[in-house]
Amino acid sequence: MDCVQSFFEGELDRDDVRDLLAHHFAEMRADSPPEACHVLPIDGLRREAIRFFSLRDAAGTLLAVGALKRLEDKHGEVKSMRTHPDALGTGVGGTMLDHLTAVARSMGVEQLSLETGNSPLFDAANRLYQREGFVRCGPFGDYADTPFTHFYTKALS
Repeated sequence: MDCVQSFFEGELDRDDVRDLLAHHFAEMRADSPPEACHVLPIDGLRREAIRFFSLRDAAGTLLAVGALKRLEDKHGEVKSMRTHPDALGTGVGGTMLDHLTAVARSMGVEQLSLETGNSPLFDAANRLYQREGFVRCGPFGDYADTPFTHFYTKALS
C-alpha cells in the first residue's frame, strides 16, 4: 500500500481488533484439525511473554495484526499474524512480518520461528514466510508434528 501506515502495540480491547481476531480464530478452527490448531484466543495474547501489534493506515483503518512470543532468551515465535480481509493482497502481511522481525531483533532474539497449516487456506502465508527467508524445520517448543502442520525458522543474527 502506498499510504502512511503506523504500528500500535496492544489494542486488544479495540472492537476492530477483537473482530479481526474473532474472524481469525473461527477460520483457523474451521480449517484446522483439533490436534494441529494452535490459534490463541484473545486472552492468550495478553500473556506477559507476548507482544501484540496492530497495523493501521493514516485514517486509522485496521490493516493487520500480529504477535511476537518469547519462547526462550534468544528464541521467539510469530503468533496470530492476520491481514484484514479488505487489505489482502496489498503487502501488509509482509509489512507486519518485517515489523515483528525488527521487534524480535531489538529484544535480542536470534532465532524466529512459527507454526502454520498447509491446506490451501495457508498458501499465501506459506509463500510469504518462504519469500522472507524462513526455512522449513521440525517442531519446536511444545508443538507436535502433524501431517497438517508446517514449521519454519529464521536466524536473525
